[in-house]
Amino acid sequence: MVSFNLRTLPAVLIMASSFCWFTTFETSQAAQDSGYNLDRRHHHHHGRRLSKFTDIWNYYESNATPKGGSSTSFNVLNYGAKGDGRTDDTKAFEAAWEAACKVQASTIMVPSGFVFLVLPITFSGPDCQPNIIFQLDGTIIAPTVASPWGSGLLQWIDFSKLTGITITGKGTIDGRGSVWWNDLSSYSSESEQIDSELDAKLPGTKPTVLRFYGCTGVTVTGITIRNSPQTHLKFDDCTNVEVSDFMAASPDTSPNTDGIHLQNSRDVLIYNTDLACGDDCVSIQTGCSNVYVHNVNCGPGHGISIGGLGRDNTKACVSNITVRDVTMHNTLTGIRIKTWQGGSGLVQGITFSNIQVSGVQIPIVIDQFYCDKGKCQNESSAVAVSGINYVNIKGTYTVSPVHFACSDSLPCTGVSMASIELTSTGSNNQPYCLNTYGELRTSTTPPIGCLQTGYSSKSSVISC
Repeated sequence: MVSFNLRTLPAVLIMASSFCWFTTFETSQAAQDSGYNLDRRHHHHHGRRLSKFTDIWNYYESNATPKGGSSTSFNVLNYGAKGDGRTDDTKAFEAAWEAACKVQASTIMVPSGFVFLVLPITFSGPDCQPNIIFQLDGTIIAPTVASPWGSGLLQWIDFSKLTGITITGKGTIDGRGSVWWNDLSSYSSESEQIDSELDAKLPGTKPTVLRFYGCTGVTVTGITIRNSPQTHLKFDDCTNVEVSDFMAASPDTSPNTDGIHLQNSRDVLIYNTDLACGDDCVSIQTGCSNVYVHNVNCGPGHGISIGGLGRDNTKACVSNITVRDVTMHNTLTGIRIKTWQGGSGLVQGITFSNIQVSGVQIPIVIDQFYCDKGKCQNESSAVAVSGINYVNIKGTYTVSPVHFACSDSLPCTGVSMASIELTSTGSNNQPYCLNTYGELRTSTTPPIGCLQTGYSSKSSVISC
């Protein structure tokens, strides 16, 4: 939008008079010195001539807005932010949010060319007006000293209980996670400087960079999150979520840095994203349904996973998940379902299709004996796994093509496979199946002869 200050109107009138009734609409040096910022995208024709003096008056009058944007735009610089990468800008962000929160369809502007140091912060409703846009074109960085984190926080930037919240732009959120990872010197060229800034030991709880909790109508598009202490982007108890043109970027050795984490969230669309991290590119947890993931580039990382589900004897329900048109390179696994022994509930209605893998250790995994700690107790109950479809999974693996390890008491059922073509570039281990029932709709490479046909006699009706 054209930015215009009414205090400079006399200068405009003098300029117009000197050109009589005709003038060329351009941003002159005099206009720039007076505080004008004429955005030529809003001219119908750059260089067109105005036939009357009143046209000039009317044009500027109709496009006059307060300095810094429209009355529904709230620039953090106008609320005291310095954007120098050193000054604490948290209060400026809070003040801009407080103002924007009162105006429906308002925009918070985080401009390009600035680096904003922001401490842990929450942008919350439910009293906020709907459809707020957080326009992120600059860079936001996390503190690397211990004091802002207290005894430990689960998230750094938190959006809570909002309706219609959009995070968009070409900007970056940098979690500066190297200070949280085990071997600082391996990750950052600035490690010595960062290390010297630490005033105390950081807490054991590592924060997620960006979390949405209890929100409806969430859009995240265009931005980059890098160097997360833990998960990059998390949705918890959200509905109607869309993520596109998003990038997560952390080293493959950074621990537990999931790209996108979903929990208790429904009606989720993720597409056109690049996810490089040290854990799951996309992690789909309990309570998720109607999730559609497509056109995602994953790697490095641990692949796209459903679970782990049922930890500590909990009930987990996941349904109607589609993952398609995905490329994976140099990941631990490809497409994976993982559940803990002792859990209950059901995973059903899952489709993985058009997955291209390259240098993936194990492309296809169902593991009902998942355990990420030293020793796990054997238990008979399990989260049921049923109705899993694999279609057109192709590429190369380094350890094993297929690993199905299902429960003795509650086997996996309804596993369907078609157009599977996987070639070894490392170990030539054969497909492994334990208590797994389903059908091969086409021949496969390598042959998956271990998949049992039909249904297990131990199958039972499970509901969530």
